[in-house]
Amino acid sequence: MASDGEAIERVTFPGAQGAMLAARVHRPLGPARAWALFAHCFTCGKDLHAARRISTALAEQGFAVLRFDFTGIGESEGDFADTHFSSNLDDLVAAADYLRAHEQAPSLLVGHSLGGTAVIAAAERIPEAKAVVTIGAPASPEHVEGLLAPGTEAAIAEAGQAEVVLAGRRFTIRREFLDDLRRHGLDERVRGLRRALLILHAPLDQIVAVDEARKLFVAALHPKSFVSLDQADHLLTRAADAEYVATLIAAWSARYLEEAPAPEPSARRGEHGLVVVRGGPTGFAQEMLVDGHPLRADEPESVGGTNTGPAPYGLVLAGLGACTSMTLRMYADRKRWPLEGVTVRLRHHKVHAKDCADCEAEDGKVDVIEREIAMAGPLDPAQRQRLLEIADRCPVHRTLESEIKVRTREVTGEDLAARPAPGERPD
Repeated sequence: MASDGEAIERVTFPGAQGAMLAARVHRPLGPARAWALFAHCFTCGKDLHAARRISTALAEQGFAVLRFDFTGIGESEGDFADTHFSSNLDDLVAAADYLRAHEQAPSLLVGHSLGGTAVIAAAERIPEAKAVVTIGAPASPEHVEGLLAPGTEAAIAEAGQAEVVLAGRRFTIRREFLDDLRRHGLDERVRGLRRALLILHAPLDQIVAVDEARKLFVAALHPKSFVSLDQADHLLTRAADAEYVATLIAAWSARYLEEAPAPEPSARRGEHGLVVVRGGPTGFAQEMLVDGHPLRADEPESVGGTNTGPAPYGLVLAGLGACTSMTLRMYADRKRWPLEGVTVRLRHHKVHAKDCADCEAEDGKVDVIEREIAMAGPLDPAQRQRLLEIADRCPVHRTLESEIKVRTREVTGEDLAARPAPGERPD
């Protein structure tokens, strides 16, 4: 399994027709709560914005996700003209087989548009699946015929195939494709799903009318849920809509999935002092694992970030503040002084060296951290003064004021894949 060293890994596996299918795996930094398999919409591909955003957001919620291109779509091999709905189902099962062999079988199936119809139809062939989610899905595969231009079906019936333009791309559709769609009645499969079903649909969907969601909901047996995606469009082009969908899926599925047991503390912490930071293909948002604890960093919107986490300097200040408070607590406890709480407030800025009276540098700018400490409890003045002195002995304080060397080397994606991040199990 190849890795590019980021949160998203590239993988390939053989599809139902023998073609190699291209996929991406999104891993959470810590142990996965569960594995999810994502099926994209008709002719869209795994790299549709919604597919990427939902998969990324689910990973941030602790899920591992595999999204892939069906045969003949995107980066996957094969000829789209040789595919049909049945082959899509076979590809989904092949993807589940790949996860079962290399990671863990998916317990959550998520499908967008026709991909939603496909995960319902394929669920019976993936026994480990406990929950199914559809997003803007039609109640029948035949709905695809409505996307074809007028006269296309007649042309296919006469010539056996026709070239169509879907989403700006040209595809060849054969008579067998349409015949296969009509053979797949979904009502019985929905009624016999025997899995929890979450139906997500936008009332303003112009591609798949919301009445399709009603048909699915009526046909399904409990447990079933429906959530309206107000103001969203079919492709979930707004990032906020895709993130909302992921939040809904994570919260809803927790009731039905048998999540992986929490690792032992030693395994969760991993190698003491090891920090892993992963950035995505775009933007400044970073996922971090600090001794097994997941954190997030970003930049404010004013400098091009999305403000989903503290900026790097904020994390440095947080480390100093935490170390300061811990150091005072440790000293006060040892002395049995009545320290009831510590609040540390910090700011970072740069000043010209010539304006800094107590700085050794004479030229350029100097980093200055302003630290204010509030100590609660009936401490006497001498105790408070001593604790202020002890604050300067905080190990992080000493590190920041000492000579620091950062040694950097490049490693390959294979090296990163061979060494699991803290809390992750090795392959």
